[in-house]
Amino acid sequence: MSGEGAPRIEPIDGKGLRVAVVAASWHQRVMDGLLTGAHRALREAEVGEVTELRVPGSWELPVAARAATSGHDAVVALGVVIRGGTPHFEYVCQGVTQGLAQLAVDSGVPVGFGLLTCDTEQQALDRAGLPGSQEDKGHEAVTAALSTVVALRGLTGARG
Repeated sequence: MSGEGAPRIEPIDGKGLRVAVVAASWHQRVMDGLLTGAHRALREAEVGEVTELRVPGSWELPVAARAATSGHDAVVALGVVIRGGTPHFEYVCQGVTQGLAQLAVDSGVPVGFGLLTCDTEQQALDRAGLPGSQEDKGHEAVTAALSTVVALRGLTGARG
């Protein structure tokens, strides 16, 4: 599993933070798990304000995440793309990944990357944070985004 070697992140104080969760709608069972994990992480961190925005598919995540950067301290993008028999998988995964990365760099707003790019539905289920799943990528995406907000605030505070 890809979770091997993951850093141990201390609990995050999210009080007063505003976070947007942008989630695709395809593969409902997987998305339900990702969203549950994301919302659990937000509750654990006691995030002050959470906005959830649903979009049709993963392709729409970058544009929706861009809109969500305004007024939010972090954005978390959740989606799943499962390989099929055409090159569509590669185009969608590459476009979404590049779009979200560029958004984070250009906006300076941390973007939690919760896009599952799997060969099979079982791989997606194993990462969705559902009962029996081996990983919880929704929770991890929120934790990464919140940790980055805290790190960036520390950098800004060190200068000021």
